[in-house]
Amino acid sequence: MGAKLQTDPYRGNNRLADRRTALIDVRVRRPGETWFKSQVSDVSEVGFRLKSFMKLAADDDLWIMLPGFEGRRARVLWSRSHESGCVFERPLHPAILDHILKIDR
Repeated sequence: MGAKLQTDPYRGNNRLADRRTALIDVRVRRPGETWFKSQVSDVSEVGFRLKSFMKLAADDDLWIMLPGFEGRRARVLWSRSHESGCVFERPLHPAILDHILKIDR
């Protein structure tokens, strides 16, 4: 299967980087809460789409633990139902993104 580049014909959507489709198990928590399991359905160096049973709202801060890495801060930009678009506090290094995408294969 593997990750593939999502090409978006509506590039005027304020997206900061091309996203890669993937399905990656992660752990997520809000500050002061416990970790819980979720999934990332696409990812780029600057952000990700999170699938979670937890209700999140725009501007919520959270921590995400990608497989094999320590937790990193992120912020929710939008949320609909059980999906949220999030941005990393600091962009991922391209080598980290490549490593995470290989896990999906």
